[in-house]
Amino acid sequence: MRFFYIIGLSTLWLVALLKPDTSQATHVRAGEITTRRLPGTSLTYLITLTAYYDEQKGHDAADAASSVPFCFGDGTSLEVQRSGRVYINGRTSSVNSYTVIHTYVGPGAYTIGATIVNRNEGTINLPPPGGSDDISFYVSTTILINAALQVNSTPVMLNPPLDSARVGQKFCHNPAAFDADGDSLAYRLSRPQLGIPNSCRSQFIPVYQDPTRYSTSREDGSSPSTFTIDAKTGDLCWDAPGQVGQFNFAFIIEEWRNGVLIGEITRDMQIIVVDQPNKRPLIAGTELCVEAGTLIQQPIQATDPDGQPVIITAYGGPFNINSDGKPLPPDLQIAPEFARLINGGVALPQPATATFSWQTNCNHARKEPYDITLKVNDVPPGRGTASLVSFATLRIRVYAPAVKNLTAKPTATASGRAIQLNWNPYSCGQITSSGGLPDTTKLIIYRKEGCTTYNPDVCTTGLPASLGYQKIAELPYTATAYIDTSALKRGISYSYRIVARNPGIGDNGGLSVASTEACLELPLLAPVMTQVTVDSTHTQRGQITVRWTRPLGLQPGELGAPYQYRLQRASGLNGSSFSPIATINTSIQPGLADTVYVDRGSPTAALNTTDSAYRYRVEFYYTNANGQLTRLDVTDPASSVRLAANPAQRSITLSWQANTPWSNDNQRHDVYRSRSGPGGPFNKIAEVSVQGAPTYTFTDTGTDSFVADGNTSRSLSADSSYCYRVMTRGQYADSKLASLGVLLNYSQLICATPTDTTRPCAPMLGLDSLDCASLSNESLCGQSSFTNKLRWRLTTSADCDPNVVSYKVYYGRYEQDKPSELVSIPAPTLSFDHVNLTTVSGCYFVTAVSRSGVESLPSNRVCNDACPLLVLPNVFTPNGDGKNDLFEPLKCPRFVESVALVVYNRYGSKVYEGSSARLSWNGKSSDGSDLPSGLYYYQVSVGYSLLDRDAPAQVLKGWVQILREGVSMR
Repeated sequence: MRFFYIIGLSTLWLVALLKPDTSQATHVRAGEITTRRLPGTSLTYLITLTAYYDEQKGHDAADAASSVPFCFGDGTSLEVQRSGRVYINGRTSSVNSYTVIHTYVGPGAYTIGATIVNRNEGTINLPPPGGSDDISFYVSTTILINAALQVNSTPVMLNPPLDSARVGQKFCHNPAAFDADGDSLAYRLSRPQLGIPNSCRSQFIPVYQDPTRYSTSREDGSSPSTFTIDAKTGDLCWDAPGQVGQFNFAFIIEEWRNGVLIGEITRDMQIIVVDQPNKRPLIAGTELCVEAGTLIQQPIQATDPDGQPVIITAYGGPFNINSDGKPLPPDLQIAPEFARLINGGVALPQPATATFSWQTNCNHARKEPYDITLKVNDVPPGRGTASLVSFATLRIRVYAPAVKNLTAKPTATASGRAIQLNWNPYSCGQITSSGGLPDTTKLIIYRKEGCTTYNPDVCTTGLPASLGYQKIAELPYTATAYIDTSALKRGISYSYRIVARNPGIGDNGGLSVASTEACLELPLLAPVMTQVTVDSTHTQRGQITVRWTRPLGLQPGELGAPYQYRLQRASGLNGSSFSPIATINTSIQPGLADTVYVDRGSPTAALNTTDSAYRYRVEFYYTNANGQLTRLDVTDPASSVRLAANPAQRSITLSWQANTPWSNDNQRHDVYRSRSGPGGPFNKIAEVSVQGAPTYTFTDTGTDSFVADGNTSRSLSADSSYCYRVMTRGQYADSKLASLGVLLNYSQLICATPTDTTRPCAPMLGLDSLDCASLSNESLCGQSSFTNKLRWRLTTSADCDPNVVSYKVYYGRYEQDKPSELVSIPAPTLSFDHVNLTTVSGCYFVTAVSRSGVESLPSNRVCNDACPLLVLPNVFTPNGDGKNDLFEPLKCPRFVESVALVVYNRYGSKVYEGSSARLSWNGKSSDGSDLPSGLYYYQVSVGYSLLDRDAPAQVLKGWVQILREGVSMR
């Protein structure tokens, strides 16, 4: 993703960037712009430029930098006053803050830029002419304002962008970027920029040179030298500087949320390279992963090859300290406990150890890790040796604790079977999320069939998708119980786990470690469905046989008798509107055979097995202590097998499905066919091995692969109807129901006729066309209506369908046109007269159509073209006597569509111009006055109704004489 930058012009820079005078010169070393959206509904931001000034050579200029012009990216700009100045590094540099509040009118991407007139002098890779102090300093930050992003603050950089390096040694810097919202950060190199005077625009500094230009090899002696930044950690490394001096370079920090780039910050930084025998110190980083509430006491060790004392410091959001040493704004601070570096910031002898100490709590849990930038300075003796630095990263992942003591037990509700879940109150409730948002911690309940031995690692949050858990509920963190009633099956083990989703902007809050498993199997206290098979297919008198077992998990004497089954039925494979159809009293003695019920419908509710599947379930009732029949449980519903047929080319594709508590997968299903209609006989033609799928299929091409009951193989005809039924085999997956064996069920009957998509052969077409060469000038004289006569014959081939029932004639007026259907001619007619045409021009082809409605390929394409003709006279007498008063074509012009006439007098002056569908000039000029007798020259452009749409007009040039004054032409 890339932002579209919105640039606004400004008049703030009125002074050209000339060689600076004393008050302007040599002070800016580094800087960046950060933003923070303020709470409320308006799009109001607190915008801060942090600039680092050279207080050694540019103190006066730094004093004078009391304000800086800002451009806000929305066409507005403002001179912003300095709001703070803090001296660092022994007062050799200062951190200057320029803060302004700005409100944007609407969503969009905005680039905020600021220009300071002069950099400090002596930057090696910003070479003369003029030098670096003749170049302005420009940094920018881009923000994306979008309602879906909620409150957002850009990351802040807590490590100042000023460091020292040594010639020949690898140098690294880390900005210690901290994003309070927990957004993902990515880093990439850029180049320093300068501001363009009198505008809000900028450009990369043309004379900028990559730092590797000033080195030839790396610290280990290999080559070439490298200058890189780690996209993940932000470690910017130059391996290795090769020249003493001051260098500037720039990099960009990208801010990402939910896979969307929402902002970019450019930091322009400076380092000083020295040449001395001092070697840089070394410091080690590591990664930690802790549960919120853990007290971190992490030793930080540093060494110095020269044996000198070292100073260990650390930067990061958990310290609540900004790059100028002041506290972060309250809404960016870690609360309530912030981190400390014990023994940090003081000179330590070898071996040196400081301790990173942080009492974490629920507020700190988030998806993204906290990066703590560790820095070590050596402390060389005397004033002549520069202190060198090294960096490392302590990466800390703080995850929310798991929900504790999850349990599950069976229970009952008004809707039937259920499982009761209970757990301890969640320990990370009532916390404050980043950005001051209200607590949105949720407990997500997951379920799967079957128990699992999964034990997550301490830093593995959430549940891997590979485990097969499905989300079934989302509850507030205050909940401690949940009743699951959703589609639970008897005899199935259900595994439950809970994951907490913590508050945060977007998905930055992260997930907790999953709870321990609670796994439970519901006892079999309901009957078990074993068959729903279609006996008879009819729209009014259908018949289905239904079977079920007694409650297998219930023993005699456990519940009071008498007992009762109540059979219910619903329409459709997924029907849920069950109605009672039978009540059956029963006993529950072991070994009792299945209960069988034959459903024939009723006079008021016919069983239409032709058009519908049916679904059944059985309620089981016992007698309670008060002598009342009480429902104990209900079976899982089971539907009849529904068969569908899809005719195809000389074949029929069958598909069938059922919605049952048993599985029909990985079984052999039988397909039966009748060639004599629904009355049979039916022969088994295939045994289909089906795999896991909601819908099973088989394509019948006429072959009979099961010949034990007779071989009925022969091709399917488009003139015949074929009837089918399918028998499925199924089995319960639960091992406790394996004794029920293989369950057999028949579908309804269905009949279908295959199609035949074989094409007829293409016809051969002929056309009676004009022979222009044989026409005289008077041929077709006065004729305005024409006829094209088409004749064709049908070609034959063994691969073509000879059963042609009609022909389609296609016509296109121009040869460039794609012909469209003109008329359909019933067979056996083999001709067509296309009448009432204004021109014979046009193209045709013919197709044949079979009895099955299949159209042949087009015939050969034939075209007819017009024979154009236009002859003009060379004299006319426009004297009003009604004879030869007009300059018009001689008799019998042919196929003229348009005429354009231009007339010139003998001096070459145009006297008339006009156009029309036919030429008819009355001898008047363009202004309507009579032209005198005399000789005139003309040019006529004639458009004809030809076959070529783009045919050029015919141009006729000649002369004509006008005779007036009593002259009559007969």
